[in-house]
Amino acid sequence: MKPALLISATVLAFAVLQFALAEDFKTIHGKEYKNVEVSRIEPDGIMIRTKTGISKIYFIELPEDVQERYRPRPAKTPPITARVWIELKSWAVATANPTSFVLLCAGGASLIAAAVFAIARGRFQ
Repeated sequence: MKPALLISATVLAFAVLQFALAEDFKTIHGKEYKNVEVSRIEPDGIMIRTKTGISKIYFIELPEDVQERYRPRPAKTPPITARVWIELKSWAVATANPTSFVLLCAGGASLIAAAVFAIARGRFQ
């Protein structure tokens, strides 16, 4: 195959691919965007690139079908397990009682103090 023919075929393939990725958008207010490339999807809209520049179209300006196609979907949260429920409930009980909460904080502070003491003792010996 000749190099000039190979280069022509490559350029033609890229041109066809670019037009295949290009889309047309029409807002609910009637503004049309032709041959646009969606460059980024944001929580409140999409960033598009045209031959004249970069623009942002908010989801509230787009028809429902386009919103469905591009709007980020929230991640599904896994169901809470029994172990997590027990840990959450025990933490809630411990923080509800003021005495338990003070003892919990004092216990945590004493563990931190012991760790600092052990580190300091190790460095000065």
